[in-house]
Amino acid sequence: MKILITGATGLIGRKLTERLLGQSHQITALSRAPERAAKLLGPQVQIWETLDGKTSLDGFDAVINLAGEPIADKRWTKEHKALLCESRWQLTEKLATLINASHTPPLVFISGSAVGYYGDQGQALVPEDEPPNKQFTWQLCARWEALALAAESPRTRVCLLRTGIVLAEKGGALAKMVLPFRAGLGGPLGDGQQYMPWIHIDDMIDGIVFLLTHETLSGPFNMVSPYPARNEQFSALLGEVLHRPAFMRAPAPVIRLLMGESAVLVLGGQRALPKQLEAAGFTYRHKELKEALEDLLK
Repeated sequence: MKILITGATGLIGRKLTERLLGQSHQITALSRAPERAAKLLGPQVQIWETLDGKTSLDGFDAVINLAGEPIADKRWTKEHKALLCESRWQLTEKLATLINASHTPPLVFISGSAVGYYGDQGQALVPEDEPPNKQFTWQLCARWEALALAAESPRTRVCLLRTGIVLAEKGGALAKMVLPFRAGLGGPLGDGQQYMPWIHIDDMIDGIVFLLTHETLSGPFNMVSPYPARNEQFSALLGEVLHRPAFMRAPAPVIRLLMGESAVLVLGGQRALPKQLEAAGFTYRHKELKEALEDLLK
């Protein structure tokens, strides 16, 4: 297949590009930093710096849209919220426009989203049809998804990746969590009862390839393990795997003071379940959290 990927230099994008190249697919990556992208992705990948001047996506069999400003790296000021939205919405809208303008459009458009679509759901089970709580993360993801779905037609199916916390050996959320734990300063956040929908990077990549190659699948998919963990459980297992204590609880008021509105990302949560993936027959490599952590931190 000939595949266009945005966000190919990110945590998921790099692993995905490596996997797809290993399967002999032809990859074009969109990157605002083409020299860096070329170094990270290798000479087999064609790099586009911009979509400006493109009138269609004829010739591509698939488009995988993973681009977007990191949501948890900064406080949510008005300006940063606008950046989070624009970095997702503008590119997704442009891709959908180009797909619709194509004489022979891509067969599939796989576009990013997040479990943040649901907002903070407390202890409720959250399959893909669960009604959202209309917080900022819902506003961000709902518009993002709607723009992607504009590319849907009898010739192009659209799959939405409602992604949880992606656990990887290098980078991402796990790398940030490991640092205080290794120093003996790890522990639960707030009351620790909030659910953390997680997925091992291998299952994330497997899941995207599964959606890419199963021609009947479309719509939203919770890209999470079948067994979400409460923050308290996650902290205990991470400490156990690292052979470090995990009792330094971070009080919720302190987290809210430091993070402002974005504290909902760590004090709230979703007990998200991959109902649609499992119904389609997807098989996980890493269902259990302890085994996943041991695999990544061995």
